Amino acid sequence: MARLRAQPEMPAPASVHAPLIAAAEMAGLAAQASLLATLPLREVHGHHAGDWASCWLGRGLDFEESRPYSPGDDIRDMDWRTTARTGRPHLKIYREERQPMVHLVVDRGATMRFGTRRRLKVAQAARLAAVLAFAAAGRNGVIGATLWNAQDETLPARHGRLAALALIEAAAAPCPPLTDPAQTDALQHVDRLAALEASLPRGARLVLISDFAWLTDAHETQLARLAARFDVWAIQIVDAAERALPAMGAACFHDMASGQRVWLDTAQTAVRSAVRTAFAGHLAAQADRLARAGVRHQQVDSEVDDLVALFVYG
Repeated sequence: MARLRAQPEMPAPASVHAPLIAAAEMAGLAAQASLLATLPLREVHGHHAGDWASCWLGRGLDFEESRPYSPGDDIRDMDWRTTARTGRPHLKIYREERQPMVHLVVDRGATMRFGTRRRLKVAQAARLAAVLAFAAAGRNGVIGATLWNAQDETLPARHGRLAALALIEAAAAPCPPLTDPAQTDALQHVDRLAALEASLPRGARLVLISDFAWLTDAHETQLARLAARFDVWAIQIVDAAERALPAMGAACFHDMASGQRVWLDTAQTAVRSAVRTAFAGHLAAQADRLARAGVRHQQVDSEVDDLVALFVYG
């Protein structure tokens, strides 16, 4: 269902070439991020960098000490110099960072350019990215991003509000329907995930914002590798029409990823029930894949306006 849109197609309105987030809405998202910063997130503010361990990350990059190896420890942290000097295996211990690095992945692929309630899924992804970016800037954190698009774009990690605004501007850039959906098929998500593993510092927080329509069993291994190195959070965006297809009579649907078309008689209860059951199974399979990979997973509907609760309780 994430790939479908009803036919016939109408000429694209001028709004498809407008930014995904209007200026007035941007102010509201900044207010949500400010509210988020005032909530008790178990993080201590008002100290110099390095004074306190951050609850955002598992392990930072600052070396603290060496200690003797214990069975079950990760040998990737072996302190080889101390081991060679003492003749006993030792591990390096790292202190958690006060200024965590957060890296956002915003999916702007074909299936994200779909929406039936208030906004496109890709617009909700941009809103989520905006709140996270503003919140990170408010905590003097370091934030970067990767935009999955027909041509992927990576924004280097930087401090400050100006960096957050540049990230938000890129995530909220106009996102009209792709004229050549086949170009998305050539993009290999395994390679994309591998590129994240190779480019991010160990211990970073990685937030994947997508509908995960691309997710298959083939991605589990690479996701597990990411989860072993980073704090990975998958935020899955779902449209209401995907959960329950509305009764529209006979309609032709267009697969936004492959370009294929299929006719469905949505007036039939059995058809809508079958689609609803199939999509529920699809969501369950995606959740199972992410859980097996050790990735924290949360769903958010595309029409949700208040995003604070998502970050507080997610």
